[in-house]
Amino acid sequence: MSALRKILVVDDDPVVGKSFNRVLSQDKGYVVITAENAAEALEKLHEQEYDLVFTDIKMPGMDGVELAEHVKASRPWTPVVIITGYGTAENEVRAKAAGVSDFMRKPLSPEMIEESAAHALLQPALTVVPTLQASPVEQSQVEVLEEKSNFRNIALFLAAPFIGLAYAVMLPLVGTGMLVWMGAQALMKKSRPE
Repeated sequence: MSALRKILVVDDDPVVGKSFNRVLSQDKGYVVITAENAAEALEKLHEQEYDLVFTDIKMPGMDGVELAEHVKASRPWTPVVIITGYGTAENEVRAKAAGVSDFMRKPLSPEMIEESAAHALLQPALTVVPTLQASPVEQSQVEVLEEKSNFRNIALFLAAPFIGLAYAVMLPLVGTGMLVWMGAQALMKKSRPE
């Protein structure tokens, strides 16, 4: 039997957590842990790993998008799904920029919850990676370094069998030399008058 997947549900409404627990119960392969706010969720995320995080967008203190940003900053591989009854285009843009996997609108049906969990766990983790533009001079220096690195890698690849052969040939010789040296040392000790 495969291990159960842990899902963290963050919502200040306990009914939402109970709904997720009922829909994604253990016979479906999930263990649902709930948190009432972002601070509690961050504590739980610090204590153990979760396979998926569902978070409400409107909560006292830190909102769901900020929580998603924190989760993605520390665990970019963990999918985050935003749940909201207050869906605005601005919130959706912020959520997508944070790297969330999905944006669900309340009221939620059991089918929506199941499909969203399955979908989020199947898709690869989204990570936001900033890119810097290099100047043409820097770009040419990078290309030269890459060419040198490629040449070095090819040379090492071609030399590897010969280096291995040298070790295989030298190992018995070095071992024999060490035995002779140790034997000579022992004889010298024995032949010394005390």
